[in-house]
Amino acid sequence: MSTDAIVLLKEDHKEMRRLFKAFQDAEEGPASKRQKLVDQILEALTVHTYLENEVMYPEVRRLLPDLEDDILESYEEHHVADVLCLELAAMNADDERFNAKTTVLIENVTHHVEEEEEEWFPKVREALGRKQLQEIGEKMIALRADAPRTPTQPKAIKKAREAVTA
Repeated sequence: MSTDAIVLLKEDHKEMRRLFKAFQDAEEGPASKRQKLVDQILEALTVHTYLENEVMYPEVRRLLPDLEDDILESYEEHHVADVLCLELAAMNADDERFNAKTTVLIENVTHHVEEEEEEWFPKVREALGRKQLQEIGEKMIALRADAPRTPTQPKAIKKAREAVTA
């Protein structure tokens, strides 16, 4: 397994895309299946955004101050996703807005992922190099086990509140 931070984040993105497609394929299916898929999406997003917010973004911001505007935009995109995740966590799949809210979440996250992979990651890789990206990745791996798994866990709520007041 690679310890390169960008490789790790891209692996998360790949898993999210897989979950998004599975949800889209199940949109007309049983509510229980859609609920299970959204629960998996919420967990994947909660862990991923926690690692980016706690490790990747602060490290890149410290090492590459010229990318601060990109990082601030990413924090805001995470904030929008956090709000949608909190709302979805309080809903069940029978709610008339469940599919629509999940679709909006998927669209927002897909846009964010595309920007990261096409614009931001290449800038970071070029400026930092392999060793620094591996060091950041090792920090992310170490933190992953303790990352919140749902948007309603105290760590996740604390980060969402901090984002609102920042």
